[in-house]
Amino acid sequence: MSWMPTNDPTLGDPATCDALELIIVPRTRDLGDGFAVRRALPHGKRQMVGPFIFFDHFGPVQFIAGKGMDVRPHPHIGLATVTYLFDGKIMHRDSEGNIQEIAPGAMNLMTAGRGIAHSERTPDVERRDGQSMLGLQSWIALPQASEEIAPSFQHFAAATLPMVQDTGFTARVIAGSAFGKASPVTMVSPWFYAEVNAKAGTAVPLDPDHEERAVYVVDGEVEIAGERHAGPALLIFRPGDRITVRAKTDTRMMFLGGDALEGPRHIWWNFVSSSKERIEQAKQDWKTGRFAAVPNESEFIPLPE
Repeated sequence: MSWMPTNDPTLGDPATCDALELIIVPRTRDLGDGFAVRRALPHGKRQMVGPFIFFDHFGPVQFIAGKGMDVRPHPHIGLATVTYLFDGKIMHRDSEGNIQEIAPGAMNLMTAGRGIAHSERTPDVERRDGQSMLGLQSWIALPQASEEIAPSFQHFAAATLPMVQDTGFTARVIAGSAFGKASPVTMVSPWFYAEVNAKAGTAVPLDPDHEERAVYVVDGEVEIAGERHAGPALLIFRPGDRITVRAKTDTRMMFLGGDALEGPRHIWWNFVSSSKERIEQAKQDWKTGRFAAVPNESEFIPLPE
């Protein structure tokens, strides 16, 4: 790895304005009950960063006692979902029988492959007492050869993920390799994902080894090659350049990217595939009840008309 510690006086700021390929300010959507979602990917000018094909920033939202999030069972194919929380908890249930409470800092990777259904709801205790929630959901498009693999689910508690501590910043390596450390999560293509928290004035290096890279500024403000960028924003970089991200304020951000896939993907609702015909099949499968059900769930989200 080419990561360098930030206390190296030779680090400097080698990035140029040309290294920054695209700045995406996520579009805000209100899903009801004051639940705000900011969507960065897919975008009109960029479908993917590495295999990241969908990137939602939800919250902050405060649920009062007795209220919560209820995403009824719905299907996926051809992708893996990453649910990552900064605040609050979510109960995951899927058609493979997995039941997992998702807590802040944990890695939760649900690989849909040939097909899976799942629900996401506020756990009972948090629904009773009320909770605040802030987090991210990303979709990882699968390589063409892996689009029809068996569905699966992986969970790694926050304490089991590698942590990097340097002067002025900390980083949790959620997936892949970053800052010289590797996450234990199993992946079918090379990609990486890390949460970085930097104090004001700290310089953080973005590893140049990955083919496609981006920084999502969750909150705070950064400076790159003399230009300032406030969150929320997705900053996408060209390959090869060593990038230095300088926190102008205390900043929380995600470093992400990986190898580009072999071609574009079709997206319709919750389905991702290299084949339009496969998406049509998935639509009919969900409409006619051919997806496996989520145990102990009677509700479901119908196919959009």
